[in-house]
Formats: sequence, structure tokens, C-alpha cells
Amino acid sequence: MIRLCIVVWLLSLAVPAWAGTAYQCTAANGTVSYQDKPCAAGQRQQALQLDDSQPRVVPPPAAPEAPAAETSPAPPPPPVAPSAPLPVMYACVRATDQTTYLSENGYPEPYLVPFGIVGGGGMSLSQAYGPPGGAGASAPELNRGRVTPGLVGRNFVWVQDQCHELTPAETCHALRDEYDKNETKLRRSFKSDRPPLEEREATLLAQLRNC
Repeated sequence: MIRLCIVVWLLSLAVPAWAGTAYQCTAANGTVSYQDKPCAAGQRQQALQLDDSQPRVVPPPAAPEAPAAETSPAPPPPPVAPSAPLPVMYACVRATDQTTYLSENGYPEPYLVPFGIVGGGGMSLSQAYGPPGGAGASAPELNRGRVTPGLVGRNFVWVQDQCHELTPAETCHALRDEYDKNETKLRRSFKSDRPPLEEREATLLAQLRNC
């Protein structure tokens, strides 16, 4: 039966599509053959009806394998901004009111202040503008004041703020405070005022990398 099915299938390929009958011919010696025309005289014939109502299905060609997707290299990491050395900073004490401030200059210039600010005694108006019974001063002169070398010499004194250099730990602490103050200004600033603050922010971040 299997052999018969195979032979019928082969005949279906060989016989034109319009043919619907095949013939099984058996010779006197028992040899079986198949053909698309009636058997010869002396052969036993059996007609086989081929069903050609269904079109022959030809399998589609295999789709070519898609090339392997090329893996793109991972993007390089963002460049790390170089660190900047810690600046040399000083804590200074004002000579006038003893308040402290930070400075990059450890030797501030001396300056003149009224003697009374640093605890010295001042002069009265009569002493400044002449002895009793003198010419005195008019109202405009009192508004302007009368500055003379003697007045400056007796009532002003040269002072200089005292400073000391910060340790690395103190410098880092000071830089963090400066960064926080700058960030507060940056958040509250207008767009036109931001460039110098952003530049200051970048400088402080570079310096803080060494902390």
C-alpha cells in the first residue's frame, strides 16, 4: 500500500495538470507499471482517478536569515572635570568691630578709622572748630565739617586686620559654606545674573573634589 501511494504521488507530478486518470498495468509475469494511457493488450488494467481539484501547494522558499544585529559600543562615560587644588584661605578679624571674614589675602592693607571706633576719645565741636570766643563755624560749615591735617592726626588712627591661614579641613568647611551661599543666590537669581554664579559654582565644585 505504501508503495502504491508513492507511485501515485509520482504520477501526479508527471501527469499534466489537466489529466485526471492514471492506469495500473499488470503484466503476465506480475510486473506492475503505471502510465497515463490505457494498458497494452494482454495486461490487466486498473484505472486510477487522480484528484486534481486541489492545487499543488509548493512550499515557499525559506526566508534568508537576517544578519545578526550589530551591537553598538557603549557610549563613553561623561568626562570628569579635573579637580582644582585647594585655595590658600585666611580667616581675618576686623580691627574695628572684631568680626571675622574669609579672604584669599593674608595681609590686608591698613586703613584709617576714627579714633573713637577703636576706643579712643574724640574731640568736641568747640575743640574741632576753634577755641571759645573764636570765629566759630556757620551752619554750612557744620554740615560739611572742617578737615585739617591736625584733625585727621588727632582723631584717626591706622589699623590693620589680623589674619591666619586656614588648615585644609578648615578650608574645606569654608568652601562648603561658600558653595551653599552661592547655590542660594543661584536659585533666586534672574537668568541674566546666572553666568557669574554658575562659573563660581563650577570653581567651588572643582576645589571641593580635594576635600
